[in-house]
Amino acid sequence: MHNYSKLANAVRVLSADAVEAAQSGHPGMPMGMAELGVVLWKNHLSHNPNNPKWINRDRFVLSNGHGSMLIYSLLHLTGYDLSIDDLKAFRQMGSKTPGHPEYGYTVGVETTTGPLGQGIANAVGMAIAEKELANQFNTSEFKIIDHYTYVFLGDGCLMEGISHEVCSLAGTMGLGKLIVFYDDNGISIDGEVHDWYNENVEMRFTSYNWHVIKQIDGHDVNQIEQAIIQAKNESSRPTLIICKTEIGRGSPNKAGREESHGAPLGANEINLVRKTLNWNYAPFEIPQDVYNDFSCVKKGEQLENEWNNLFVSYQIKYPELAAELIRRNGHKLPTDFDQIIKNAILEANKKQENIATRKASQNSIEFYAQYLPELHGGSADLTGSNLTRWKAAKTANHTNNFSGNYLSYGVREFGMSAIINGIYLHGGFKPFAGTFLMFSEYARNALRMASLMKIAPIFVYTHDSIGLGEDGPTHQPIEQIATLRLIPNMDVWRPCDTVESMAAWGVALQHQNTPSSLVFSRQNLKFITRDINALTNVTRGGYILRSNSDKPDILIIATGSEVELGLAVYNKLSEEDKKVQLVSMPSTTTFDKQDSNYKQQVLPAATYKIAIEAGVSDTWYKYVGCDGLIIGVDRFGESAKAADLFEHFGLTLTKITHKIMSYINPNFSSTAANIYNH
Repeated sequence: MHNYSKLANAVRVLSADAVEAAQSGHPGMPMGMAELGVVLWKNHLSHNPNNPKWINRDRFVLSNGHGSMLIYSLLHLTGYDLSIDDLKAFRQMGSKTPGHPEYGYTVGVETTTGPLGQGIANAVGMAIAEKELANQFNTSEFKIIDHYTYVFLGDGCLMEGISHEVCSLAGTMGLGKLIVFYDDNGISIDGEVHDWYNENVEMRFTSYNWHVIKQIDGHDVNQIEQAIIQAKNESSRPTLIICKTEIGRGSPNKAGREESHGAPLGANEINLVRKTLNWNYAPFEIPQDVYNDFSCVKKGEQLENEWNNLFVSYQIKYPELAAELIRRNGHKLPTDFDQIIKNAILEANKKQENIATRKASQNSIEFYAQYLPELHGGSADLTGSNLTRWKAAKTANHTNNFSGNYLSYGVREFGMSAIINGIYLHGGFKPFAGTFLMFSEYARNALRMASLMKIAPIFVYTHDSIGLGEDGPTHQPIEQIATLRLIPNMDVWRPCDTVESMAAWGVALQHQNTPSSLVFSRQNLKFITRDINALTNVTRGGYILRSNSDKPDILIIATGSEVELGLAVYNKLSEEDKKVQLVSMPSTTTFDKQDSNYKQQVLPAATYKIAIEAGVSDTWYKYVGCDGLIIGVDRFGESAKAADLFEHFGLTLTKITHKIMSYINPNFSSTAANIYNH
């Protein structure tokens, strides 16, 4: 019989000791949720500490990630490769135990959490992936994919708007293997939450179509055990278990108070905790009987061995399905994918279509989907505008038992973006989802988290500029592309035509550690002809599109819909015997990673450097210098037809040419130059 009280107290004291050693952290939550962690991890979580990446493991997400010492304690005590010295190094430079759980730093951590609400959103994505993957790979004889997703969260997660987006969707989708524990301790940083958070959580989640288990005592192991069993018996709806807990439990002077939330308890108080809990061990000392009782190594190996035996039989009967599952779970592409990208670019070059790049994006998806059954699409209620659906796509919903590879996310941009992070983290899919570029603003922190975690979902954005027209400045992105480029590790593409769209998708699909933002136009754009060198270099993010001199005096850089304008200006200046080089730069982020020789060839030391993009100008100075000319849009848009807007903002051949001529020659006709500024 397990001594649950002693196991829970081990978690409490380890958490308090680590926070005290770091002189920083959040002891209250792990001390309050200790019994919940012990019962779940010991009795129900299907996991193998010796193989944290086992395909069919249950996923555990600590959405209230500030209480990171809870998961670190559980990982250490159950037998993962996380030593007591790692716990002593909590929140220190280079440690495996950072202040909030970080994916890729700590074995057993399924996702990076801390920005509240995003953990539950990632978990919804994981539960979606489990359900869809089971439909694609399970057979009547073999349940190869069959696991749960468990989440711990608190008041903060439920206050964040993203929790409404994703929990509403989870209920609609009937994610019966998603089980969430709500730490109802009534305390946040500012104190008792009743003055700013007093909604009826039970009624809220019931209205979402969740199975709600009414408030249990979160310190009573029998109630916790029965609640989990009840949750696992509900297969048609996600479950919320409301757990009444005491923050900082075990601390005689700070339990139940905000003082235990986000600061060390203090040496004197920790001594009192030890006396209160009858814990007669030194800091970071765990008795062997606790290790023995807590260890999940033997049980985990048995669980995985049973699954491995099942999978061997599955491989014998369904060898192709088994091989495909292994490939997809590891995010592995077909071995000849480089050639597939080259073929895609050549096919687009051959067709020479004058279409909007959002349509070129759809054509790209259609092409690559032939080779990648793991493609998983979706849109935030804009499928017909984003053009994210392809012919073989099948929407997953209740009516088809969730068999599909496409989701209608509804108007949930932030939730959708965090969900596809979770789908990617689960494995088995290459997810992408679309909305208007303007509404990347709603999703921004999910994009940042994807970049921080070094994962590779694809964010699709259409209606990329003032070119969307009459919807006006509320829908016209001006600063969004520039700010996307500023996110570290985010690859941003803004193609000018079908060839660059195929290249953008190909590069994005190849990424393993980098998310992508692919930005496409609403309006039709002309196809741009290219020589073989340009076709070869298009995947490098920036390349020479036209050049009439080995040593140009004028360098023009353009991107997206403005490449067409840049080409017209290039032709005009060439007719006037100017030495000009035109560079198309669909991806500054990819171009910046090229070798210095290539970058110097593409961007030589010309006397006059010009950048053209229908967006804010600031980020282009690193390419044209402080004395360069940037033709952009540095104020909000207007409501009008696209053609009228480009005229109004000076993005026409005549006005750009005059602007460039005034830049090159200060004595250029002032009347002509002022045409641009009129």
